[in-house]
Amino acid sequence: MLLSNRVAVVSGIGPGLGLAVAQALAREGADTLLVGRTPQRLEQAASQLRAHGRRALWQAADITAAADCRRVAETVGREFGRLDILVNNAYHPGTYEPFESADLATWRPPLEVNLLGTMQVTQALLDLLKQSEDPSVVMINSMVIRRPLATFGGYAASKAALMAATQTLALELGKYKIRVNSVVPGYIWGPQLKEFFAKQAERAGTTIEAIYQATARETALEHLPTPEEIAEAVVFFASSRSRAITGQSLDVNGGHCFW
Repeated sequence: MLLSNRVAVVSGIGPGLGLAVAQALAREGADTLLVGRTPQRLEQAASQLRAHGRRALWQAADITAAADCRRVAETVGREFGRLDILVNNAYHPGTYEPFESADLATWRPPLEVNLLGTMQVTQALLDLLKQSEDPSVVMINSMVIRRPLATFGGYAASKAALMAATQTLALELGKYKIRVNSVVPGYIWGPQLKEFFAKQAERAGTTIEAIYQATARETALEHLPTPEEIAEAVVFFASSRSRAITGQSLDVNGGHCFW
């Protein structure tokens, strides 16, 4: 297994990518602390990971709250005594509205979560990561930084800032052998996108399958990646197979755009 006896923290645990990432890490041998806002969802996710025979704990936390981030670090230190992998998946989508009529106050929440919250929880866990023999931080970014989408200004700005910060962290933390990389998904064929396509299909008087096919045809592979497929890229960056890679990004979008 690629991650045998490693310890990981995964933020943003929900029914989509966060859970898929945690499951992929567990299948490869990692023990995990799951971080999110909803205790019931966190416990359900942890139960699924334990089915893989791995230790899985959870902590409800808001990464924009410094005290919560400190508690996450305290829990990791107390329960596991070390940390090898941090996957920053928590995000805020913001609101989607044209810039000329947008209330710019709506740009603050995605910046608070996607940039500042991510930096805050990473900083809180830094001392533990420094103690690892092979520490890795994986940021989940977004294709919106490659291919702009109208009305996504606040979200795109937060993710572009995250990419710049990620590269700065890679430069600064290299002296501790901490690798910092990004996985950049496009459309993710998971619960949220399926719900969105269902609404589109209803408005257009067509089917979800038709919406999927039309969107998939925009990609080179005519395929929208699943959460599980994106999670495999995270496993790569989390593992020693990427030991000479830092400050880089891996786009997982089926060839929707090229960089």
